[in-house]
Amino acid sequence: MTTVASTHAAASAEPTRRDFLYIATGAVGAVGIAGAIWPFISQMGPDAATIAAGAPVDFDLSPVAEGQIVKLFWRGNLVFVRHRTTDEIKLAQSTELSSLRDQQADADRVKVGKEQWLVVYGSCTHLGCVPLGNEGEFRGWMCPCHGSVFDTSGRIRQGPAPTNLPVPPYIFTSDTSIRIG
Repeated sequence: MTTVASTHAAASAEPTRRDFLYIATGAVGAVGIAGAIWPFISQMGPDAATIAAGAPVDFDLSPVAEGQIVKLFWRGNLVFVRHRTTDEIKLAQSTELSSLRDQQADADRVKVGKEQWLVVYGSCTHLGCVPLGNEGEFRGWMCPCHGSVFDTSGRIRQGPAPTNLPVPPYIFTSDTSIRIG
């Protein structure tokens, strides 16, 4: 009798077909539960259209050289970030408002204490063309399609554009980075 018990104990220590079926059934059940729960978890996050419609863009200003214009996209719109020189700032600040079609002071287009950084949308207010930087009589932007000329503050100075280049909402998150949106 002792030999039958020891034989039975030795046989139960080895895997059987029943053990395999238990493990396989458990694994299939776990995958099935995960598959059933996944749609509920994934629907909690924002969809791609929502993210594209308004996610803020962080931009590091430290590699932008003085006088350089960088192009980025926010909400599907082109945005220019310009690191203005001291001469460009002085010229923009000294411009008489009465000489401007869309009268707006340079101080209203930049952040206080960060006048060297100008952030504007990069499409002409006439027909939406992309103006070229450091061009035109005022060395700001010039629209090659219809001849609108903007100064280094993005204000319309010549041509058919009715208004200045708009300023998007942005904040400085540190001395060397901004968040647009």
